Amino acid sequence: MNDARARRYLRNLRVERDNEALYAQLAAVASDARLARAYRRIADGEGANAAFWESRLSELGADIPLPRPRVRVRVLGTLAKWFGTGFVMPTVMRLEHADHLETPVDRTGHRNHFVPADAEGVRVHRHRAAGGNTLRASVLGANDGLVSNVSLVMGMAGAATGNHAVLLAGLAGLVAGSCSMALGEWLSVNSSREFYQAQITERAERMAVAPEESVRRITGIYRDKGLARAKAEHLAEHLSESPRTALDTVVREDLGVDPSELGGSAWSAAVSSLCFFAFGAIFPVAPYFFVGGRVAMFASMAATFAGLCLIAVGTSLFTGRSLAFSIARQALITAIAAAITFGVGHVLGTAIAG
Repeated sequence: MNDARARRYLRNLRVERDNEALYAQLAAVASDARLARAYRRIADGEGANAAFWESRLSELGADIPLPRPRVRVRVLGTLAKWFGTGFVMPTVMRLEHADHLETPVDRTGHRNHFVPADAEGVRVHRHRAAGGNTLRASVLGANDGLVSNVSLVMGMAGAATGNHAVLLAGLAGLVAGSCSMALGEWLSVNSSREFYQAQITERAERMAVAPEESVRRITGIYRDKGLARAKAEHLAEHLSESPRTALDTVVREDLGVDPSELGGSAWSAAVSSLCFFAFGAIFPVAPYFFVGGRVAMFASMAATFAGLCLIAVGTSLFTGRSLAFSIARQALITAIAAAITFGVGHVLGTAIAG
């Protein structure tokens, strides 16, 4: 048996089984019947792909493992159940892309054949939905809160200040950081919306003045997608009969946004950033509510490690990396930041104290 080939086929099988399990879960929780059917058909296609690799493994005489979806598949399925499929679809697409880069799968002749056109449209639309971006921003916000506040707490602990001072500094860092993150997200989303609205208005005015330009632009879009010139021109003329549809098409292709969303709600992004930054920032400071001295400092380190393990679960959803790798990387970065601030705090505390 060719061991290298068998390992490659096993990796391919894992990718297809994970995709099958994930889309089956999405189909089960989708609120829209059309989406549910599309996800179900994608899951069936992934199942057929998995069967393909099972047959190849059987030809090599290799053992075929029992299906066991990875943790991130189960987590995404749970999030989709709680918040809806649109919340996780951008993450699903990033994961698929990451898997295919990490494990190039030969799908020639049997991959896209199973994916219906309406399902592809679902994927593209959901990829641009704001929910998955909110999820990603939440994880990053929690990570920022944890790293920044553990650095602050360790800096104060290194300066040998009293427990009350450390607790006060940690809480001040939590409140200040949370408000700063919320305001930053609110401004960022609103600025993005204003930019896109200005761009959409400019394109709408241009199309109103020169309708033939919109026909040429839409023709070019579909020519780039591989349609023959005659078909692209016919489709462009048909779409241009409705100015709203023509504008929607041009905006989606030129700007890559859904005109009805434009980045999502600024208030939702602000509240999400505030809450998740505070969630991450509370881990290093919480022990100081109950204990003091060196015990509190080591308890803060332990609580920080527990927090970064939770955050690493979310991080692994976006990177496609294993949970162990994500935890190790988070721990290393956090430890470096905490060590630097502890050392600086100790030097400054000694210098100031004389």
